[in-house]
Amino acid sequence: MPSTVEFPFSDDEALPKILITLSHADYSVSANALLDTGSTVNLLPYDIGLQLGAVWEEQTVRLPLAGNLAKVEARGLFVHVQIANLEPVRLAFAWTQASQVPLILGQTNFFREFDVCFQRSQRTIEITRF
Repeated sequence: MPSTVEFPFSDDEALPKILITLSHADYSVSANALLDTGSTVNLLPYDIGLQLGAVWEEQTVRLPLAGNLAKVEARGLFVHVQIANLEPVRLAFAWTQASQVPLILGQTNFFREFDVCFQRSQRTIEITRF
């Protein structure tokens, strides 16, 4: 049975963001994440990965990034993500060595796990997990 949560789409922000809780290695961090349908991957800033107890040297899968992050090294990291009261889900992230990048939820694999409806005129974002 699908579960849906609704978030406000703030007029103060041009981009859709939601509050999520990330968990890894017995650590949890709450952060605002950008919903980016144009991003190929989920992107995790370096400092959030460290707060989650991840160790850079232990992540052996290297991921090439494109665009303005093409020169930044990234490694694969699986993290559990909780969105409001929805069931937590394990998502794959490109954990980048840059901390000044946003936390991004992209096509691989956030938008494969959730249906998202942007209703800008109604100032809402609906997220459904099946």
